[in-house]
Amino acid sequence: MRILALIGFLAIVGAIGAAVFFLGGFYDVGAIAARPAAVDWALARVRAASIARHATDGPPATLDDPATIQAGARAFETRGCVVCHGAPGVPYAKFPEGMNPWPADLNVVAKQSDVAQIFWVVKHGIGMTGMPSFGAEEAPDAELWTIAAFVKKLPTVSEADYKAWTAAK
Repeated sequence: MRILALIGFLAIVGAIGAAVFFLGGFYDVGAIAARPAAVDWALARVRAASIARHATDGPPATLDDPATIQAGARAFETRGCVVCHGAPGVPYAKFPEGMNPWPADLNVVAKQSDVAQIFWVVKHGIGMTGMPSFGAEEAPDAELWTIAAFVKKLPTVSEADYKAWTAAK
């Protein structure tokens, strides 16, 4: 019984300490502030679990069609995705260097995520990361699916292909 009382007491003291630390302004929310590794770990796990749970929509059609992927490259360019993420032969803009967390490397995302997860992130964004919701700006789902198809294909897209696909027509 004494052990349970001690555990309860320590839990209460821990909760009060955490409340004072976070609500008292001691935790630095600045973008250049280093976060404890435990916070980065927890945020990455929460993000991955949330995306996996919510990304349930299936593509409206096959997304392997070259015209779909090319349309996705054009939408990726015109929606400004290239500013933060770069593209084959196109470096990202300078300002993402001040973002924390850093914008995702889409070559890695493409290999680790399925197209439904990519679509969900493009449509809904990711809070507290700088990743906007293109669904909130009323981008049509059909266009967002093309962006997801392009991102999924991104690791194999050459600089020449990207340049040709995004050239003004």
